[in-house]
Amino acid sequence: MIVSNCPVCHQTSALVARHLEANGIATVVMGCAKDIAEHTAAPRFLFSDFPLGNSAGKPHGAASQAQTLELALGLLESAIVARTTVQSPLRWSADASWKLDYNNIAQMSPEELARRRAEFDKQKEIARGNRAA
Repeated sequence: MIVSNCPVCHQTSALVARHLEANGIATVVMGCAKDIAEHTAAPRFLFSDFPLGNSAGKPHGAASQAQTLELALGLLESAIVARTTVQSPLRWSADASWKLDYNNIAQMSPEELARRRAEFDKQKEIARGNRAA
């Protein structure tokens, strides 16, 4: 099972899955960027129409995560042709407006953008320190 959380991860995950499959190891890529995973020919892809970073189900949602895992294992067992995509029946919310609002910088205040930038910079600094160590 390969879980993808960003567009680059989806591409990389699909390519790794193809390599593993070519060497006899069955895979399922779980992700939220259907266009990228299908374009890079993921052998088996479980698509969740969730925000990026939530490929394995809703955060802190054990039932959502368990159902997503069950769907992925079912896909691993049942897919009989390459490049099989299955869409999860789970929904992020009843209203699809989250797609317009989720991490939309046009909807964020300058203070929120500054807070997120500072957090991002902090994480980069931690990564640099880890790399140096």
